Amino acid sequence: MAKGRLRLDKWLWYARFLKTRSQAAKLATSGGLRIGGALVAKASQVVKVGDVLTFPLGGYVRVIKVKALAARRGPAPEAQALYEDLDPPTPEARLPRG
Repeated sequence: MAKGRLRLDKWLWYARFLKTRSQAAKLATSGGLRIGGALVAKASQVVKVGDVLTFPLGGYVRVIKVKALAARRGPAPEAQALYEDLDPPTPEARLPRG
């Protein structure tokens, strides 16, 4: 695991929330992602252990706590160890389409 801090787009990609780093960068700059309640404007924003990320993904609003930082994009079990899902998606919580 990496020490200290990591770029937001890299962390989202390493944690397998998105398939490519460019998709992660686009999400970070879309205006819908927050770290600890503060709106993120750049993909280069750094995340650290303990940060809470809130972002829309797959029709749900995800609330994720960063548990660890990685040095690479690993297999799914390794990626799942990087975060804690504070508000797991449920069918009732799906965002309306529009």
